[in-house]
Amino acid sequence: MTALATSVSIQNLWVDLDEFHLHNLSLQVQCGEYFCILGPTGAGKTILLETIAGLHRAQRGRILLDGVDVTGMPPERRGIGFVYQDYALFPHLSVADNIAFGLSMQQRPQAEKQRRVEDMAALLGIEGLLHRKPDTLSGGEQQRVALARALVVQPRLLLLDEPLSALDPGTREQLQRQMIRLHRELGTTQIHVTHDFEEAVALGQRIAVIDDGRLLQVGTPEDIFRRPESAFVAQFVGVRNVFAGRVEPGTDHGQEIFVLDGLRLAVLADQPGEAHISLRPEDIVLSQAPLHSSARNCIQGRVRDIVDRGTLIYVTVDVPPAFVCAITHASLEEMAIQEGTTVYLSFKASAVHVF
Repeated sequence: MTALATSVSIQNLWVDLDEFHLHNLSLQVQCGEYFCILGPTGAGKTILLETIAGLHRAQRGRILLDGVDVTGMPPERRGIGFVYQDYALFPHLSVADNIAFGLSMQQRPQAEKQRRVEDMAALLGIEGLLHRKPDTLSGGEQQRVALARALVVQPRLLLLDEPLSALDPGTREQLQRQMIRLHRELGTTQIHVTHDFEEAVALGQRIAVIDDGRLLQVGTPEDIFRRPESAFVAQFVGVRNVFAGRVEPGTDHGQEIFVLDGLRLAVLADQPGEAHISLRPEDIVLSQAPLHSSARNCIQGRVRDIVDRGTLIYVTVDVPPAFVCAITHASLEEMAIQEGTTVYLSFKASAVHVF
């Protein structure tokens, strides 16, 4: 089964819906791209999707699909598929009839409807569920049905509103893999909104971060994850170590000094002046004694707090200021770290992002 794909151009978009709004938002999504929009609850993510779909009227700005202005076009003429967080399946219809709903609206011949429903069900691995009703399905099965219903009409653009947030972690990971495979096979342009940065990193070819109706940063997952452009973005994607200070000239070419509460850290920076730095917890090596390595920064501190997050242990170390480090359970046991233990933090100048 083939799918259409379209480029999306959002130009200076303003939408005001009392408590939710978008302010002068501009965004470009490439044809066939899997694009994620990341932000906290209330950031305007769903409003943006619904405005693209034609469910809200923009006060200002334009929405272009493949260069055609669709800002005033009714939703049914835009060729857009939409999958909501709660799936929005029709409870009185079978799975087969739910999937076929859009085809029925298009008045497709019965033979074509049956063939396309069966093909899409097979692609999503739900061919054995076609006779059942939605209320007999698990959350993951309902989500697959919702995806099948949206994709079977071959939309030029697929909009996904927090589609995995109601699922348990195992089902969520399984569906992430399936969505990546579907995108690879069908090539549909997809815009997926989420508040979960791990989900955005796993799925998105590029990510836009928005907050309070404003676009803060657009880039690859590596850009967003490693090179945030603001303190908000850094904290939202789990950097944890975000500090304000001043960059001063260093002795080595291309390497400067970041001064923070009397602490001097080697960093890579373009020019001196007031700045922020971010340092991911997993980029810090924790040890009982100073390490002899290529890391330019090695500082001493005292353990203030230890928090078990399941796969990793987060250790807060007062230098000052306080740095958060991520280590494994094995490392915690090996070093016998406790609150009050003196430790050393080592990290490379290149691990420190200056913005």
